Amino acid sequence: MVFGFVKRLWGRDETSIEARLTHAKGLLENHDDAAKGFSQLSALARENNVEALFLVGECYLNGTGVPPNLVEGVRWMRRAAKKGWTKAAFILATLYLHGLPPEVEEPAGASSVFDEIKPPSDNREPDYRKAAYWAKIAADKGYADAQAMYGYVLSSGPDDLRDPEEGLVWYRKAADAGCVQGHLGLGLAALNIARTQDDYAAAAKELHQAAEGGLGTALYLIGVMRERGLGLPQDQTIAMQYYEQAAEKNVHAAQAKYGLGLMAGLGVKKNLARGETWLRRAALSGDAEAAAVLGDLYGHGVDLPPNYAEAVSWYRFASDHGHASASHTLGMLYQAGVGVPKDPEAAEYWFKLAAQQGNKDASADLGNLVLRDGDPAHVGEQVMASYRELAEKGDLLAAFNFGVCLAQGVGIEKNEEQALVWLKRAAEKVVNAQYWYGQMLVAGRGTDENLEEGRSWIQKASEAGMVDAQITYADMLVRGEGGPKNHHLALELYKKAAESGNVPAMFSIGAMLGGGHDVAEDRIAAQQWFQKAAEKGSPAAQLMMGRYLANGLAGERDIEKARFWYRKAEEQNVFQASAELSALNMAEHYSPASVEA
Repeated sequence: MVFGFVKRLWGRDETSIEARLTHAKGLLENHDDAAKGFSQLSALARENNVEALFLVGECYLNGTGVPPNLVEGVRWMRRAAKKGWTKAAFILATLYLHGLPPEVEEPAGASSVFDEIKPPSDNREPDYRKAAYWAKIAADKGYADAQAMYGYVLSSGPDDLRDPEEGLVWYRKAADAGCVQGHLGLGLAALNIARTQDDYAAAAKELHQAAEGGLGTALYLIGVMRERGLGLPQDQTIAMQYYEQAAEKNVHAAQAKYGLGLMAGLGVKKNLARGETWLRRAALSGDAEAAAVLGDLYGHGVDLPPNYAEAVSWYRFASDHGHASASHTLGMLYQAGVGVPKDPEAAEYWFKLAAQQGNKDASADLGNLVLRDGDPAHVGEQVMASYRELAEKGDLLAAFNFGVCLAQGVGIEKNEEQALVWLKRAAEKVVNAQYWYGQMLVAGRGTDENLEEGRSWIQKASEAGMVDAQITYADMLVRGEGGPKNHHLALELYKKAAESGNVPAMFSIGAMLGGGHDVAEDRIAAQQWFQKAAEKGSPAAQLMMGRYLANGLAGERDIEKARFWYRKAEEQNVFQASAELSALNMAEHYSPASVEA
């Protein structure tokens, strides 16, 4: 009788424990009674009831009946997991996979989780080993979600843990148990090795299972496969439907895709306002690409004038999230003064940041800024150090930039011999380097003059479409430098360069067609080319327009227009224009008609 009294007093019999546990869980369901429920669970946890240990940990993690406390939550979960509560092991694995602060580990020598609690640090890195340890415990007990997680760690974890074949085994176990995460893992694994349409179709089969289970990543990937026709019939409309579903589940890439589709009316009715809203959601969730797209949209204007202030703010946002192209664009905006004050120092800052983030164009633009604007020596030194380091690692664009700066003596002592070494190395693939290297050989800079080899390098750059090289090579063909003359080819090259808007090329075409070259003379066409160049500010072309119109060299004689072009050339300090204009005025004054008058 006394023994029964003691059992009832301390609640040690199983019936009493179950009743207390059920009562505490009922209290948790009511917000007003949650604190009482937590208090009762805590008492049961102190008695080492494994489910109570788990529920106390869950309360701390979710902030139910007690202020949320990650450290305490993990410690209680660990106690439950060690006593065999499978779901606790799975939750621990999940938490370790996302990253936990070091404070969650049991203090050395601690006998209780009620030791002094300190705020958790921000030092949270994924711990794949501990995630794998706890996931494996739950997976071995048949917990399907843990099987999928263990498959993920084996497939995507660090090298010393990775075992993709074993990962597939666990993904399959999870999928066979009806776990959609298992199907997602199988689909992702199939996508990684897919090469044929049949391979992609097999991946799509698994991803469809995951998508039907509502997994956002699977919905997004089915959208991509529908959009591109990979293993599934290509259908932009259906792709957008999947993107919309994934976007609703906060898949940032899907939000960006769906937003762009709405903006452009691709597979869905065009809706600029709604499209921008989805792009904003993706961007504000940390999607740097979406932020950069918003910058482009506002910068270029979509059915509205450009809004440069908005564009710059989105480019800054994207840059803050590591988007190298956005940083490079900001450098270009500050360099040109578009939408922001023209500021070479700000341009330098953004180009340097973009280069650090991996944008190679920014490295070139930064070098050009140094060359053109004469940055302070310390800036040049920093740029040169960066160029040299990258060049020595095999970056040919950096080798080109380093070579140019050595040739010019910018940020580093001028050394044309060393410049040639780096330029030749870069000339293997960098067109600009071919042109520079050829020019230095032709001019005998850093080496003996070598017209033939220099011309061959300039020719390569010309054939690659570089406008400056086309003009230089054409000039050499006209004069016969480094090889035979070829005026017909030179004229073709000038025309190609002129199509790109190059003014000196326009003038050269006029000069060749005006006579004295091994091409058919056509002064009417020559005057037309001179006029194009003159209208774009070429003083030499303006002088030629004065001559053509003053003397009727193309059949048209117009003294007033001739005076106009002579004066234009005169404004640009062309002495010959002043002399010829004076001669024209005198000739007109003493012409027979004026004497008779």
